[in-house]
Amino acid sequence: MPNEMQSLFFAAIDDPYPVYRQMREHDPVHFVDVPGFWILTRYADIVAGLRDPRLSADRFHLTQLEMRSSALISSLANMMLLRDPPAHTRLRSLVSRAFTPRVIEGLRPKIESLVDELLAEPLRRGHMDLIDDFAAPLPLVVIGELLGVPVEDRAQLKRWSDDLIKILDGSIALAGFPAAEKAAGELQVYLEPVFAARRVAPRDDLISALLAARDQGDRLSDAELFASCVLLLLAGHETTTNLIGNGMLALLRNPEQLAALRADASILRTAVEELLRYDSPVQLTSRVANESFEIAGRPIAVGQEVCLGLGAANRDPAQFRDPDRLDLRREENPHLAFGHGLHFCLGAALARLEGQIAIDALVRRCPGLCLESDSASWKEGVTLRALQSLPLEL
Repeated sequence: MPNEMQSLFFAAIDDPYPVYRQMREHDPVHFVDVPGFWILTRYADIVAGLRDPRLSADRFHLTQLEMRSSALISSLANMMLLRDPPAHTRLRSLVSRAFTPRVIEGLRPKIESLVDELLAEPLRRGHMDLIDDFAAPLPLVVIGELLGVPVEDRAQLKRWSDDLIKILDGSIALAGFPAAEKAAGELQVYLEPVFAARRVAPRDDLISALLAARDQGDRLSDAELFASCVLLLLAGHETTTNLIGNGMLALLRNPEQLAALRADASILRTAVEELLRYDSPVQLTSRVANESFEIAGRPIAVGQEVCLGLGAANRDPAQFRDPDRLDLRREENPHLAFGHGLHFCLGAALARLEGQIAIDALVRRCPGLCLESDSASWKEGVTLRALQSLPLEL
């Protein structure tokens, strides 16, 4: 692939899918010379990569870092997202004991109530910014509720999360490192007394459940507890915000599909799965080769990073019929929006629940719903596909 295609890959924030298609067709296992990593764009290669033990999730080489006094480095080093078995297996087992289907389903009345509350003022005004007024605050309040964070502290929680999330996007991570390090330190100072209080007087919240989690006598260390809370904060609201924002933009740009959803509420489940596939909240994840091997005949060297294009995989015609068409009734839909294999998103059920409730409410309660402008404002970065704003008439 010529150098100009590499430039397009990093610049095509508004619509990366034509670039993904060209990469799949002409160079599906492509090496980017600077800074030096591989990009996979075919579904089969990406699923295989997500399953391959030769590709390590420890892509920051955290096991080699000595800066463990930093709250940011400590949280990354102890985050199950960035660990391999057996450490990942142990951490996921402990956290999943607190993040149960019962806990998720128990949030349904709260989510429905929050949706009603967030829509009340925009409906009165007749317009809103979907991101600022609805898609961002909804999952933030939900994760705040899960963690037991007081309402008055949730705006600060959002600021910390916004600074921390950039460290997971390789295209902007270095520039965002100082702000992320500051945010991690402040969040650690904030959470330490919360942990201490929950140890003395547990509540019905996720932090108390994480503190109580046991597996044959094993438990989360203080560093692992903090890292788990950071991960739940980031994954617990950022992806859901993007699901609602990207999903509604796709519906509004495909009015026949929006009309179909309005006419038949029974397709809500498949609709949300299709929206996740069509414009995935997370476009990329990456791994680091821990031994030399080949992918589709291309030599992968030890230590090289391999980017797995989840968004590209979800538009692969070898896996999905007519992949560039939004089809809310699509039944066969093994999309990779939540990843695959050992690192499949632990919060997928919560994101789906929030997405279904939020999108259903917007579609049914806003009969005049339309875009104020044909253009959309996207945040920087290639890992997360996130709208900066989306003004709507209701």
